[in-house]
Amino acid sequence: MTDLIQDLRAPVAEPGTGQVRTGTAVSRVDGRAKVTGDARYAAEYFAPDMLYGVVVSSTVAKGRIVAIDATEALALEGVVEVMSHQNRPKVRSFDISYKDMTAPAGSPFRPFYDDGVIYSGQPVALVLAETFEAARRGAALVRIHYHEEAHDTRLTANLDKAYKPRPLKAGYEPPPPEKGDAEKAWQAAPVRIESEFHHGVEHHNPLELFASTVIRGEDGHLTIYDKTQSSQNSRWYVSHVFGLSKNKVTVRNPYVGGAFGSGLRPQYQLTLAVMASLKMKRSVRVMLTRQQMFSFGHRPETVQYVKLAAEQDGTLTSIMHDAIAETSQIEDYVEVVVNWSGLLYACDNIKLGYKLVSVDQYTPIDMRAPGAAHGMHALEVAMDELAYKLKMDPLALRLKNYAERAPVEDKPFSSKELRACYQQGAEKFGWDKRPLEPRSMREGSELVGWGMATGVWDAMQMFARASAVMHADGRLVVSSAATDIGTGTYTVMATIAAEAMGLPLERVTFQLGDSTLPVAPIEGGSSHVATVGSAVAGVCDKLRKTLLRYAQSAADSPFRDKRLKDVEFVDGALRLKKDPRTWISLGAIVAATGRAQLEEKYLMLPNMLKQRKFRRLVHSAVFVEARVDEELGIVRITRVVSAIAAGRIMNTKTASSQIVGGVVWGISQALHEESHTDHRFGRFMNHNLSEYHVAVNADIHDIDVIFVEEDDRIVSRLGAKGVGEIGLVSVSAAVSNAIFHATGKRIRSTPITPDKVLMGGP
Repeated sequence: MTDLIQDLRAPVAEPGTGQVRTGTAVSRVDGRAKVTGDARYAAEYFAPDMLYGVVVSSTVAKGRIVAIDATEALALEGVVEVMSHQNRPKVRSFDISYKDMTAPAGSPFRPFYDDGVIYSGQPVALVLAETFEAARRGAALVRIHYHEEAHDTRLTANLDKAYKPRPLKAGYEPPPPEKGDAEKAWQAAPVRIESEFHHGVEHHNPLELFASTVIRGEDGHLTIYDKTQSSQNSRWYVSHVFGLSKNKVTVRNPYVGGAFGSGLRPQYQLTLAVMASLKMKRSVRVMLTRQQMFSFGHRPETVQYVKLAAEQDGTLTSIMHDAIAETSQIEDYVEVVVNWSGLLYACDNIKLGYKLVSVDQYTPIDMRAPGAAHGMHALEVAMDELAYKLKMDPLALRLKNYAERAPVEDKPFSSKELRACYQQGAEKFGWDKRPLEPRSMREGSELVGWGMATGVWDAMQMFARASAVMHADGRLVVSSAATDIGTGTYTVMATIAAEAMGLPLERVTFQLGDSTLPVAPIEGGSSHVATVGSAVAGVCDKLRKTLLRYAQSAADSPFRDKRLKDVEFVDGALRLKKDPRTWISLGAIVAATGRAQLEEKYLMLPNMLKQRKFRRLVHSAVFVEARVDEELGIVRITRVVSAIAAGRIMNTKTASSQIVGGVVWGISQALHEESHTDHRFGRFMNHNLSEYHVAVNADIHDIDVIFVEEDDRIVSRLGAKGVGEIGLVSVSAAVSNAIFHATGKRIRSTPITPDKVLMGGP
């Protein structure tokens, strides 16, 4: 080690300054793989002798399977089996075996468990063939005979049957107890509004179809490529359902083509693919069709009631917010819908309520900003309505009731730069030029309206592990079983590690998407950066200390009596701050130990004792310009400014992309998206991308993203919070408010389609 350091003290190969920094715009490290096709997704892995499975879906919403006629299918060349509840391999029977890490209270759906049918589109058979084409044709030839039973898929017709859910889902907080006397204060107030809102079902529709490829090893080990937001959650589920040791199952999801919550729970194609592989003792792939993507999980239909009261000067005196949402007959799917109304505005009297109605549909599932997408829409449209009744600017009303502490809990915020969001967003948008009265602006045949809304979302941190391996050739490999659903996880984690170790980004690899890697939480809730990012920072801290310790090992080492504060890690080297000419490459430190690599591991645990003293949130202010052709009912959203307070931003490029994506979806939620049910059949009818409308390029115009300065070391050691969900929250409310300002028509249901604009409601 002594000779090595002496040789490297010569200035001939002095380190440069090429390392990357967090908080800058860094292009995606996985970008090239994705645009060239090198990135492979769940349905793009192959194995010799692999079978292809195509699902047969039920055509009834409720009943029992009387008979399955697979004669024609089995006679087709290439078809080797038609699997169903009648001939599946053994599975466990208890509910607990089917509960994944995000399962709500109740009994999870068990594919092919028995002859029962509980929703339209339920998988009832799986055709297995030597080719995908044969399997698809075979599936069309399977005949299922049912004993059909009466079903009910109507939420609004069953509101009298609403009940309080069992609060047994991780992350779900029941509404807090009432603060003050909200009803009495509402009755006594000089200014009051009362509104009802309805939101239809939405489906996720990520670009990548759900698929699972099970590759069976000679020893029976199953390597599964699954479309999921957590390889470890899918591995957990498979092990428990089939009674397999975790050493017999590996799940991988290195690339995920979008998910938005649909991949939080293992979906039924995973169960069927594993079931088929175990039965046939072969590798199997099962991929769902676009129509079948509508057969599991959705954002639930929701009805909301909001009552607000204020003094003449705009001081809120009462907030009442109730929501009723649909769930399945087997599980109590819950969302935090109304709680946001107790977090955003200062008020002495707050009453919140949340109930469910069970219908004959599949259990809903989290969709981007679950609960807040609907709950904040209702609150923020109601606030806009109150502002007009007060003849007060909507932004001024929000500032008048700005909460310096969490109103119900009376806790301080870990950080809150919402005022800066209001100020910077309004200035960028030109809000001060907005006339108060509706129908005050027109250009050509279009009425022009400006609306705004506030967004809020939880700033979450969970626990995670990470490992870091420094190789003798100067490469760093950092690992955690995280997931990248297109949010930029690969890039952000590699950037955090590169900055910590003073390495160029191209010499850092971040490994994710493998259930054998160090434990990471499910990718959801905008928690990955605060959680996994903190674990990456922590393991790099340990690795820096280890490298310094080895650099100190020689008796005459110039680093012998130095501490971390005396050295710096720059461009792949350890060097003295006071004497930059004295340095040693990190790879050389590893090589001098006689090993090929040095590894450190780290467990990141949130400081709950500290965090529980604060309310941890991200905030936004959204400003929207809408142009409305009243004769046609067509709405165009021509300008959006979204100002975000989400702690330190790790990568301005990927973070901006997240917010823009959220804004696009918010516009889509406001104007386009809804899954329509024909209640006679209990079936989603527009289960395709031609009739399930989403925003397209022509619908999207100028979107400006502002990140206000914020640094929250209570939420995470990085100062970061999360940006995945907040970009969507309240965009639809701002759109609705802009439409009212343009037309004077208050529309309280989404999507706001041309017929509603023409009719003026509901």
